[in-house]
Amino acid sequence: MENPISENSTSSSPRTILLVDDSDDLRVTTKWFLSNFGFAVESVRSAEEALALFDPKTHDVIITDNSMSGMTGAEMAHIIKLRSPSTPVLMYTGRPPEDRSCLDVVIQKPAHMLALKEGVDRLLAQKPSQRPPARLEA
Repeated sequence: MENPISENSTSSSPRTILLVDDSDDLRVTTKWFLSNFGFAVESVRSAEEALALFDPKTHDVIITDNSMSGMTGAEMAHIIKLRSPSTPVLMYTGRPPEDRSCLDVVIQKPAHMLALKEGVDRLLAQKPSQRPPARLEA
């Protein structure tokens, strides 16, 4: 029997996504969808919460909406890139910003969620895991 998680696993732990969206329904649905492909998904409802939680050693990719109360997804992406230039940021939004300099991929809503998964897969294929390889004791 094949293990569906192995495709996205590195050192036997799943790749981790930090999901940021102020729409509860969309955030829960997106988390469920990506989790079914073996990703570990941490979700928050604001850019401010995401910045407090973000750890480049833990989060392999950031998925964010743009239009949120308080800080926008684009503003958050600029701060993420200042902290960790190699962390990819994918924006999944109905209102993309004009300045996309800190965004690696923009997927405009409405779009099928498979387009979101394919965007994450492309970004992760370009980015080596930051986690150290598993150490085997002899």
